[in-house]
Formats: sequence, structure tokens, C-alpha cells
Amino acid sequence: MEQHAISNAQRAQVLNQALPYIQKYYGKIVVVKYGGNAMTSETLKQAVMSDIVLLSLVGIQVVLVHGGGPEITETLTRMGKQSKFINGLRYTDAETAEVAQMVLAGKINKDLVSLLHRHGGNAIGLCGIDGKMLLAKKLQGEQDLGFVGEITSVNVKPILDSLSCGYIPVVATVGCDELGQVYNINADTAAASIASELGAENVILMTDIKGLLQNKDDESTLIPVVHVSEVPYLIGQKVISGGMIPKCGCCVEAVRRGVKKAVIIDGRIPHSILIEILSDEGIGTMFLP
Repeated sequence: MEQHAISNAQRAQVLNQALPYIQKYYGKIVVVKYGGNAMTSETLKQAVMSDIVLLSLVGIQVVLVHGGGPEITETLTRMGKQSKFINGLRYTDAETAEVAQMVLAGKINKDLVSLLHRHGGNAIGLCGIDGKMLLAKKLQGEQDLGFVGEITSVNVKPILDSLSCGYIPVVATVGCDELGQVYNINADTAAASIASELGAENVILMTDIKGLLQNKDDESTLIPVVHVSEVPYLIGQKVISGGMIPKCGCCVEAVRRGVKKAVIIDGRIPHSILIEILSDEGIGTMFLP
């Protein structure tokens, strides 16, 4: 029934309006960080995959970077192991690091590659260990989080090689050090670092909220545009607080290092990636230099 709700003339109009955006992004790299709700809901997952395939087919080079916290937790539970969190961050002991590698670089990564194929795309699965893409060291912070890594260098050659052969690279965020010790790496941080190194046009972080809100309890107070110079003030005013501090930090870092813009979008909205890239109003909160 639904496909008849839009006339052929309207369909042509929609495509015509998308044309300037397709031209703007043609041949350019867009990094999408995928996680949260959009990853757990089957309907949203299908929408994300079809968006990525569509963008790829109109000549936009999409790099998909993913995490998978809930699946790691689920696998640990099935193994009878309790997940431990410190201030919202997963404590990763040696066994958890192994499970993270298995779930992220194995199951989730290959599931996503397979889904992209089902939607008519041509994808290849990679992880931060491949080609020393994400070299890392132990994250030093106020709390010891175990084998959680901080990126020390990014080698984007495996990604560029994949793109040049017509593949959509799907990157799992585990890295390692020079000795081969595996580290779990925050997916937002990994996406921002990869986007910076690639000189991407745009890095899109999919989340489970509308974007940055002036009042975190009121979705109508969305802040559509933030310039990186305003971020310290917004943190001081507690507009950016809690889990949004590292997310916004990733956007600032990416833009400071040459990515044209970074956007936090609501992954709960079907086709939010297309709305962001192929429309004037976009969606979510955009960070600009």
C-alpha cells in the first residue's frame, strides 16, 4: 500500500531536490558511527543498511564504524560473567577483551557485512587490528578500566584500499598495541579519529537522543548548530553534561582536525542518515569549525 502513497511526480521531485546534495558529496568520504537503538531494532537496522547502500550507489564513499556494547554484555551474561561498569564505561578484563574481539570483529561485523549485501551493497569487514589500522595503548584515566584502549595512531590505508576497490568498509572498533595486546576502543572516538585521518567530508554519530538539547528533558530545545568555540561555554553551563561530554568532544576533535562537519543524529528515526545528508534542514546537532 505504502509505495502508492507517493505519486510519480512527487517521487521525481524528491530525487530532483536531492541532486545538489548528491553532487556536493559525490566522491567524498562520509564516516558513519553506528550503534545504540538503531543497532538493536530490526526495522531501524534495515533502514540504516539501505541508506548506506543508496549513498554508496550514488557515488558517496561511506565508511561504517560500529560498536556493540549490548551484544558484548549479552554474550558475557550467557557465559555466566557479570559486566562491570565504572561511570558508564565498561571495565574490560582479559576475558572481556577476548569476548569484545570475538563479538565485535566476528559476529556483529560479519552480520552487518551480510546485511549490506542483502540490500544490494558490496561490503568488506575490517577491524582496528587489520593492517594496524588502530594502534592503541592502555587508556590512562582517573579509573583503571582494564584493557580499554586509547588510540595512538590510525592507518587508513586498509580503508582507502577497500574504497578504491568499490567496497563499503565496515570497521569494528577493537585495536591492539605493537605487541598484539587487544584493546576495546570507544566507537565514537574511533569514528572521529578515522574521519580525521581520512579528511572526511562529514562524520555522523548515531545516538539514542535527538541531538544536543538546551534542556535535556525537553526534545523541542534541540540546538541545531554548535561552533566548536562554543563547546567549553556549553559545558560550563551544563548544557553539555554526562555522556554528551565525550560525544561532543569527539565531534570537536574531528572538526579541529579537518573534517568539514560532525553531526550527532537521532538513530531512532528511520532513514536519519538520508535526512542528514540529502536535505537542507538536516537532523540533529551539527558541529562546525
